Amino acid sequence: MTRQLTDVPWDSTLSTGEFAAVAGVGFEPVGQVFGTAVFNLGNTGAWACPGAWTTTEGPSSRWAPSLDPLTKAANAARRLAVTRAVAECRRLHGDGLVAVRLTSAPFPAGGTEFTAIGTAVRARSRVRPRHPFASHVGGQDFARLLHAGWVPTGLAFGVSFAIRHDDWRGSGLTGRRRFAGSQEVDGHTRLLGRVRREARARLALDARRHGGGDGVVVDDIGLEVRETECPDSGSTARDLVAEAVLVGTSLARFGRSQRPAATGPLTIMRLEREH
Repeated sequence: MTRQLTDVPWDSTLSTGEFAAVAGVGFEPVGQVFGTAVFNLGNTGAWACPGAWTTTEGPSSRWAPSLDPLTKAANAARRLAVTRAVAECRRLHGDGLVAVRLTSAPFPAGGTEFTAIGTAVRARSRVRPRHPFASHVGGQDFARLLHAGWVPTGLAFGVSFAIRHDDWRGSGLTGRRRFAGSQEVDGHTRLLGRVRREARARLALDARRHGGGDGVVVDDIGLEVRETECPDSGSTARDLVAEAVLVGTSLARFGRSQRPAATGPLTIMRLEREH
């Protein structure tokens, strides 16, 4: 039996404008959902200033061994939080999630807490997806996508870590360049370029998991660089750990057609009192 809006009071993270837009394309909210996972992501200190470095970009490279285990754990934590939110959506007989917010923060007792919060929606239609989708797009953008002939298929992640030993040799500033004026720090540029490229590649791979999406609209591109001083080196050497996180929504066309659907007006609800 189809759940009606009046059956049980529902709550949501949608604004009034988002609610109006979602309702205008034939969906109704069925409740707010929440998924969480606390992970111990380990300590990158195990790679701090190793005696031998993996060389992948020429003789001056100072790349440390791979951080794949840390990357896999960070991806798994986010995916588990979203999976639990989607499972709650399924229990509410919803067809998908809109306006999902994905956050991470230190947990007071240790580790990192990953959370996914969004609103479960259900289509007023006999045709519905086999599996609930998850999407970061808000209500108005969700409506625009449907009007343009696109449907969300899932929330995709691209997470990458890279660590690089940084001293006067690893930075790329050698010889006279160490005492020159404004200039590019080659080692730092390569570190950021490497971690971003790997994050984008993992985002594309994750998008393919969601029904072979045709593309991804990206919500957030996060980049954080942390440094750890090397023991017994004074202030001349350190490790730089870069983390790149890309979050987006995988999209597919209706019926795999290349022709966009006909557009129509979106629902607009004005709340201001006219004078």
